[in-house]
Order: sequence, then C-alpha cells, then structure tokens
Amino acid sequence: MASLTASAFFAGMVLSLSLIMAIGPQNAHVIRAGLSRQHLWLTIAICTATDVVLITIGVAGLAQLGGQTGWLLRAMTGAGAVVLLLYGAHAMKRFIKPTTRAAADGANPPAVHATRREAVGLALALSWLNPHAWLDTAVLIGTASLAYAQPDNAVFGLGAATGSLLWFTSLGAALWCMGRRLDSPLIWRVLDLLVALMMWGTAFWLLQGLL
Repeated sequence: MASLTASAFFAGMVLSLSLIMAIGPQNAHVIRAGLSRQHLWLTIAICTATDVVLITIGVAGLAQLGGQTGWLLRAMTGAGAVVLLLYGAHAMKRFIKPTTRAAADGANPPAVHATRREAVGLALALSWLNPHAWLDTAVLIGTASLAYAQPDNAVFGLGAATGSLLWFTSLGAALWCMGRRLDSPLIWRVLDLLVALMMWGTAFWLLQGLL
C-alpha cells in the first residue's frame, strides 16, 4: 500500500511538472514579474493556489463530467483569448515604445509600477481565464487520477499540486537571483516581443477552435 501511495504521488508530480514547464501565459507573466521584481512572490502564490484549486476540482470529478462541461470550456476559451489579446497588445506597446528612463540610464524597468491590486488582478486573469490551465490541471490531471482508486487518487492530486509548487517557487527563486543581471534594454525588448507574439498566437489559435 505504501509503495502504491508513493508511486501515485510521484506520478502526479511528474505529470504536473511536464505540463506546467512549457512557456505559456502564466509562466510568461511570472517571468516578467521576476525580472522586474514587481510582486513576484504574490504572483507565484496566486498561480500556485490556482493550480491547487483546479487540480482539486479535476481530481474531485470535473473530468468525469465529459461533454457537460463543453459550454464552460468554450466560454472560458473566449474569455481567455480576449485576455491574451489585451496582454499581448501591452507587451507589443512596450516593445515598440521603450521607457524613456531605459534610454537615459541603460536600465529598462516597467514604465508604470504595477500596484498590488493590478498584480493580483492580472495574475488571477491569466490563471483562471487561461483555458490551457484548466485543460492541463482540471481535465488532464483529473482524468489521469482516475487510474487510481481512493485514496490514492487524492495522493496523485497532492503530488500534482506539489509539482506546481516546486516549479513556481524554483522559477521565482531563479528569476529573483538573475533579475538584476538580465536587466538590460535589449533583453527586455526581446522578452516583450516574444511575449506579445506568443500571446497573440495562442489567442488566435483558441479563437480558431471556437469557429
């Protein structure tokens, strides 16, 4: 029984890490928060808490609803596409028009310091309105947990939640340590361009799926 429980835990953790490590809207936002050192740990806490809640929903039974959740996924896909388009537009604006301070002293901090409320709102939007987050956590991890009987399915979910916590805290620590070294106008502009293109590409791919 102990070996089965340990196997379920590590299987959930490995699956979670394999899904979350791909650069997506959530990770891109964490990277930007880390490089700018603006509300990084608050952002990480929100992203991790969201994953834990979604994993819990998935393991508790959302994956078993099947087609009944089709309308919910379509609604979230549309809302998520809008958020990604707007976020991409802001990134492209930063790429086209760098801050005046960056040109003056060689640093490129964000033009406007985000408030705590703005940081929370954006982190929540990119977490809860991101259909990929729902598919990866609630649906894929929830479905995978069905391979285990109770209580091992809950242990599987705990392993998946641990994987999310490990990823975001490790990413945050690395960004915090390297943030000042990577703080240059060129790196910021390249990051903004990549973020904008990735956000827009994901948004159009999501909208195409709704047609």
